[in-house]
Amino acid sequence: MQENSRRRFLGHAARLALASAVLPLARPALAALPNSRHLAFEHTHTGERLSIVYALGERYLPNALQRLNVFLRDHYSGAVGTIDPQLFDLLFHVREDLACDQPFQVISGYRCPETNSRLRRTRGGGVARHSLHMEGKAIDVRIGGVPLADLREVAMARETGGVGFYSDADFVHLDTGRIRYW
Repeated sequence: MQENSRRRFLGHAARLALASAVLPLARPALAALPNSRHLAFEHTHTGERLSIVYALGERYLPNALQRLNVFLRDHYSGAVGTIDPQLFDLLFHVREDLACDQPFQVISGYRCPETNSRLRRTRGGGVARHSLHMEGKAIDVRIGGVPLADLREVAMARETGGVGFYSDADFVHLDTGRIRYW
């Protein structure tokens, strides 16, 4: 009886060891699958980078979505929101339409209500009272080497949500709200 328990324990331990050794190799394999959706980011405020497969076919990967939520947290407060997966799909398709493999440079992802309120008071405009950033439905980005106007045009052609062009601040706002442009 003890011998069977010991064998099961050792077999389980061996499988865990193998899985932990293979996991780093699995990430590139996931990205190579024809139905995978992959994104890459650099956060301009935190200096963090993330390259991740977030969906396979129609299935979103819960662990990847959680990592994206943390990556796109409110960089002022550290609060983590829930980002709309459709926003990731929009970003994926925009980058695909641009035939670009450069990472998105993130200026702002999720914003908690307190941060949004403070920015609204101190930034002299440009921050909506009911910003979709607070709902995890908006992101402010640019892509190194891609003109902002091209990023804006491709996003507008998708007709998926709002597109704001902030050339002076060097970013484009994308969201999954109603279709509108500014």
